[in-house]
Amino acid sequence: MQPATMGTQTPNISNYYCSKSADERSAEERAIDAWLPVTSNRNAKWWYSAFHNVTAMVGAGVLGLPYAMAQLGWGPGVAVLVISWIITFYTLWQMVEMHEMVPGKRFDRYHELGQHAFGKKLGLWIIVPQQLIVEVGVDIVYMVTGGQSLQKFYDLVCKKDCKDIKLTYFIMIFASVHFVISHLPDFNSIVGVSLAAAVMSLSYSTIAWGASVKKGVVPDVEYGYKAKSTAGTIFNFFSALGDVAFAYAGHNVVLEIQATIPSTPEKPSKGPMWKGVIVAYIIVAFCYFPVALIGYWMFGNQVKDNILKTLEKPTWLIAMANLFVVIHVIGSYQIYAMPVFDMIETVLVRKLKFKPSWMLRFVTRNIYVAFTMFVGITFPFFNGLLGFFGGFAFAPTTYFLPCIMWLAICKPKKFSLSWIINWICIILGVLLMVIAPIGGLRSIIMQAKGYKFYS
Repeated sequence: MQPATMGTQTPNISNYYCSKSADERSAEERAIDAWLPVTSNRNAKWWYSAFHNVTAMVGAGVLGLPYAMAQLGWGPGVAVLVISWIITFYTLWQMVEMHEMVPGKRFDRYHELGQHAFGKKLGLWIIVPQQLIVEVGVDIVYMVTGGQSLQKFYDLVCKKDCKDIKLTYFIMIFASVHFVISHLPDFNSIVGVSLAAAVMSLSYSTIAWGASVKKGVVPDVEYGYKAKSTAGTIFNFFSALGDVAFAYAGHNVVLEIQATIPSTPEKPSKGPMWKGVIVAYIIVAFCYFPVALIGYWMFGNQVKDNILKTLEKPTWLIAMANLFVVIHVIGSYQIYAMPVFDMIETVLVRKLKFKPSWMLRFVTRNIYVAFTMFVGITFPFFNGLLGFFGGFAFAPTTYFLPCIMWLAICKPKKFSLSWIINWICIILGVLLMVIAPIGGLRSIIMQAKGYKFYS
């Protein structure tokens, strides 16, 4: 139950796991918390937050931004990019603040905050399906992205006397890495992978726009909409909105990342977490805006759904960029998989009373990797997947659910600045959720017409 005074509380109260609440848990509960991925290790530094957030956000989405710009056009495209950056920065701040908004408690998982805002059962049903769609959806898209980038690397490096290899096999090669590193126990154990991924994201983004500048504006460049019909243009516009939404996805793991940071009354976790988020969002801006704007400026509506597919020369540089993408999405996959592992293991241990063990983790995590690999191999429609998942699940969890929870928990005065800003974000987010999946689904259907399974 929410305290009656919650409406008057400010969001900057220093809260933490007090010793009393820790003592109230049984030895068995403490042992389970010490085993689960999200709560097992609370020794993270602020820069861990920066690595994880960059890895979570700057992923496959950035490579699709020039294509999204081509579907949106100059004016709407720039507006959508800037507004999305501002809204998601604001809602991420809300998430960081709400992590410790109730004295003596930390909301270590997105659904725990949802349960506090909406009620124990309703909160679970509102948050968990959306969060799972996002996290599993991202991992499926990253399976496809990793496979495609490996294939592109192979094609660029091995142009002569090389056998054509199906995309299916490259996705399987990419998945084989995850059958190994998915068994790292928690967020802090993958910080090295996350750091490498964050560096790679900055590197391939720079290569993407730098190589575009070197290539120059293509002859007879066109910035008009590519679709021949009005309906096609509108559906592509909708899908592009989903592409942009997909690019801003860090909210789905932000509470879980913050849970790994130590917290005391004097130094609550939101301090170091917020420092890491600011660094991450500056890096996000340096990656997203140059790639989106320069990529579209140079290639116009001829740009492909992955900017690195459009670039061919210098061969060695584009090959390197594709390899960087592979390394990055290895890290990104793990960042999104970790909360899923936490959910699965929580249900198995707490609800179904399985004993926490290495074997349980080995079996469940391998099944999960195999599942995302299978779906990725079956439906490798990169752009359509971006648009569909971006609108259907990312819009709620990123654009407006944090605002709804803020209104429910903080209860700002009606028509105050906070109230108005949150309602604007909610309205824009709901519109995005409704229209973006329509375009993404149409794109998948169009691509599927001539597609042969497992080709």
